[in-house]
Amino acid sequence: MAGGLDSTLAFALAALGGYLLGSVPFGLVLTRLAGLGDIRTMGSGNIGATNVLRTGRKGLALMTLICDCGKGAAVALAAQHLWGPEAGMIAGFAGVIGHNFPVWLRFKGGKGVATTLGVLLAVNFMVGLAACATWLLVAGTFRYSSLAALGALAAAPVFAYWIDGQAMTWMAGGLAVLAFVRHHANIRRLMAGEESKIGQKSKSADTPPAA
Repeated sequence: MAGGLDSTLAFALAALGGYLLGSVPFGLVLTRLAGLGDIRTMGSGNIGATNVLRTGRKGLALMTLICDCGKGAAVALAAQHLWGPEAGMIAGFAGVIGHNFPVWLRFKGGKGVATTLGVLLAVNFMVGLAACATWLLVAGTFRYSSLAALGALAAAPVFAYWIDGQAMTWMAGGLAVLAFVRHHANIRRLMAGEESKIGQKSKSADTPPAA
């Protein structure tokens, strides 16, 4: 184990560090710094890039996307460098948990899509790239952010199986399950034809976007 730590301690530190950094709500921080107030009171109330885009500030939404993706990649890469690939996957998974259930916001966070893509890119760049390409393909075809997220993350375990190996397949599968659970309301709206498309305002105050 790199760094001379016992594997159990290393994995615990990876999980804790991943969760804490993943919990940083960049969408909320950036919108407040920009003078827009609390993003949780706007649009769908979500802290992710899709809801930040609904403020009309495309640059701010892009910054949120980069930061949310970057924090997932950062925790995975740091833990991987310090304690090996398994620790990197644990830290990355914990980072997504942190984004979805941040301690700083009473465990009410986002959907973890950007953070998940960041983790996938860090653990295996080709798997992450394939997932991002799937997101772009579905989003460009159907114009639904939530559908694109679900399609990309559902495909990620398949990409991981063929490109990487069993360990990443399990990690990607777990992240996909988490994403589907977090998107349960979006799935209902998609089936009812009531989901907002990319660039549209939410059709209801409680519409949580994929971010």
